[in-house]
Amino acid sequence: MEQPSTQTVVATAILLAVYAAATLYFVVRGARRTGSMADYAVGSVNFSPVAVGLSLAASMTSAATFIINPGFVALYGLSGVLSFGIVLPLAAFVSLVFFTKGFRKHGQTVKALTMAQWMGSRYQSQGLTRYFAVLSLLLITFIVLICVGITRVLSQALDVQPLYVLIGLVVFVFGYMMFGGANSMVYTNTIQVGLKLLVAVVLLASGYRHFSEGVHGFLDKLAAIDPALISFVNPKSYFFRDYFEIIFCQVVVGVAIVCQPHTITKALLLKNDRDVNRYLLTSVVVLTLFFLVVFTGLYARLAFPTLTLNGEPLKMDAIIPAYVLHEFPVYLTLLVVLGLAASGISTLEGLIQSMSTTITADIIKPLLGAEYFGGEQGHTREIIINRSVITALGVVAIALSYYQIEHPNLSVAVFAQNGVYAYFAAAFIPILFGLFFRHTPLVAVAAASVTAIVVHFTGYYAELTPYMHAPVKNPGVPAALAIVASVAVGTTLRALLRRRARQLEQVAVAG
Repeated sequence: MEQPSTQTVVATAILLAVYAAATLYFVVRGARRTGSMADYAVGSVNFSPVAVGLSLAASMTSAATFIINPGFVALYGLSGVLSFGIVLPLAAFVSLVFFTKGFRKHGQTVKALTMAQWMGSRYQSQGLTRYFAVLSLLLITFIVLICVGITRVLSQALDVQPLYVLIGLVVFVFGYMMFGGANSMVYTNTIQVGLKLLVAVVLLASGYRHFSEGVHGFLDKLAAIDPALISFVNPKSYFFRDYFEIIFCQVVVGVAIVCQPHTITKALLLKNDRDVNRYLLTSVVVLTLFFLVVFTGLYARLAFPTLTLNGEPLKMDAIIPAYVLHEFPVYLTLLVVLGLAASGISTLEGLIQSMSTTITADIIKPLLGAEYFGGEQGHTREIIINRSVITALGVVAIALSYYQIEHPNLSVAVFAQNGVYAYFAAAFIPILFGLFFRHTPLVAVAAASVTAIVVHFTGYYAELTPYMHAPVKNPGVPAALAIVASVAVGTTLRALLRRRARQLEQVAVAG
């Protein structure tokens, strides 16, 4: 692997130290206004809708968007651009607008701090709250993806072993997230989204020279490497073999993808309903630019046509970090490295905040009982437990991330998608029915959610479709099938149970 210059290493270290200092300043500022778990979860500061929209854009686009997904595009070409850069974002945007207003209205009414609490409140079921709190543990896979992506970038830029960078990253980010919560996160997300905007522009413009002969000339260069790179379907890939994977699965997944705690709960930070439209407009415009960054993978493939550097094969997750160090002058390398790190940290903060709040409030607190959290020391005990949870999450993240760095199955994205997709597949019907149907039997949404989990993991591990008969399995296929099955079960049961309830009412009236 190409070694960065001493100048690059020193300058990167200095810039990261400055970024860390700025982050800690805002963490301290936010922590001063965090006196309870409610403040930690949804904030106590009146942020503008633009700031919250930027925070959503920062948390929805992570190391996957800026580092991992462009690696898929470098391997497989325009089919990856169509899937990750066009189809998935469009479906997610429609879903985001569709879900946000309803979720915010009910979340504000019941003062829900977590997704699991929202579920339990909507269906009047503590069991459903516990169920989704346990399911939220699947999101540790997303934390691992982000940690791996950032570690790849920083370890190459600093010329340091990945394990040391990984430990430093987790200690720093998990450490400061013990204090500020939502208040500090919106401040830090604002810095991060600014960096990401600059980096998105730099990355997208970095391949301008390849268009000297127009778009056709650009495509001809890719075709000279591999004709499959300029096709919207790539049969040699594991993710983009046909339009079922590229369009159907990505539309279904994209619609459900907003059903994640660190995404949909952002709307609860808004203090007024009139702010929602500005919040959504801001986030969608910025997210559009961010999702287009996957196009950079094509530039990286032109830079490394054989996917090797100095005779060594490039792992997929290391392609974009190598491209940055190989292509950019020192000053741009510094900016891009910092921006790529920020792209992951922004989402990492949201995941730490939402997961730790859910584990503390919805799993541990009920087990210990209300008495333990009563009196003057109640809030203090709850915050201490929350910080202990964050510490445990950090230890698990280091162990799983290092394994994925050393032994990836093509990419850490495969590991992460398997967990994250299962979670939001299970959450989709309970959220959909909870927002748009006034009366829905609990058994209908519970059965739909369990169906999604069973179908997803059975389809993946039992290899129930031809798409799973490959060395690398695309989690999007069983996830899409799980969501479809969940919709079918939930809709059917709701209709049957509602019909039976009406019949019983008619019999009672007649009697």
